[in-house]
Amino acid sequence: METKELAVLLQELLKAQVGVIRKYLKNAEASKSKEKKPPRTSQIAMVRDILQSAGKPLHISEIISEVNERYGIALDRDSLVSGLSKKVHKGTMFIRTAPSTFALKKELP
Repeated sequence: METKELAVLLQELLKAQVGVIRKYLKNAEASKSKEKKPPRTSQIAMVRDILQSAGKPLHISEIISEVNERYGIALDRDSLVSGLSKKVHKGTMFIRTAPSTFALKKELP
C-alpha cells in the first residue's frame, strides 16, 4: 500500500472516530438535559417561606440573612425591598409592619 493510500485510509478512519465521539457527546448531553432539575424558587417564595417559618414580622436584614443561610443565595436588598413593597401595595401576601419590616398578610389579625 502506498503512502498516499495509507494516508487516505487513516483520514477516513479518523473521520469515522470523530463522528462516533460527536454522536456519543450529543447523546450524553441529551440525557443530561433530561435529568430532573430541582424546581427554581423565586425570591418572593423564599421570603414567604422564611416569614412562614418565623411566624412573626421580620426586618429585611433578618430576611436576607435567613435566605442566605437556608438557600445559600445572597439577595440584593434594594431589589427585594422593591419587590416586597409592590406586593404590599397590591395587598397580596405581605404587609409592612414597620419600616423595612414585613410579615405575611394572614399572620396578623
